Amino acid sequence: MTKLNELSPAEGSTKNRMRVGRGPGSGKGKTAGRGVKGQKARSGVAIAHFEGGQMPLHMRMPKRGFNNPFRKEFAEVNFWRIEQAIAAGKLDAAKPIDAEALLKAGVIRRAKDGVKLLGKGELTSKIEIAVHHASASAQAAVEKAGGKITMARPAKAETEA
Repeated sequence: MTKLNELSPAEGSTKNRMRVGRGPGSGKGKTAGRGVKGQKARSGVAIAHFEGGQMPLHMRMPKRGFNNPFRKEFAEVNFWRIEQAIAAGKLDAAKPIDAEALLKAGVIRRAKDGVKLLGKGELTSKIEIAVHHASASAQAAVEKAGGKITMARPAKAETEA
């Protein structure tokens, strides 16, 4: 039985770190294995994406498309998920359903810039839902089930003039 005060790592599994810059007798004095002068001899230098003068990979690759910094991102919800929440008793089909209700029921994690309703799954409940956007198939399915869909545009971020 080994005592706690007698524990030690396995023989040869650990190594002492090299103490650099401690005089010429140590074998790692003066430049401490860094060569001489220049940016890479200094501490805290990592030359990102530099490939020794060769054209870096990220510049060689073709660039495509455009990322709109002002795009709206919607939380997407399908019918099967809404039906699942209604069946579990987390959503009340009789009451109007909005982003806040979906958030409280755990159907969506966050409202983002609004909620988008998609038509995957089957809608059997008659629901009154308020979303920011809905696909054509989703709109048709809500009306077919006898429900009502209200679409409100997401509020624009206020900008200072």
